[in-house]
Amino acid sequence: MTVELQVAEGWLTVCELSDLTPGRGVAVLLPDGSQAAVFIDRSGRTYAIDNRDPFTGAAVLSRGLVGGAEGRPFVASPLLKQRFDLGSGRCLDDEEAAVGTYPVRTAVASG
Repeated sequence: MTVELQVAEGWLTVCELSDLTPGRGVAVLLPDGSQAAVFIDRSGRTYAIDNRDPFTGAAVLSRGLVGGAEGRPFVASPLLKQRFDLGSGRCLDDEEAAVGTYPVRTAVASG
């Protein structure tokens, strides 16, 4: 099984599902040169958000701590600890901040 993100060019295979570990993120390089942070939760649901922390500009969200608040998974930036909802991208600690999200799906690898 592969993990695919929807980008401007269409669905892009970014990694094998087996590359993901619940509670840890993986950074992937996108065709436009930006990065996404890809996560899987303990129930097997996958998420993808921008890897760039909007507070520092550093591409570090894939290295953040994964947790949950009010039944929603989030990642806390490893730098300043702001939490970002993995589903919506909104910052749980500053309502004016957010990161982009990507539609994500798993697919059977072809070939």
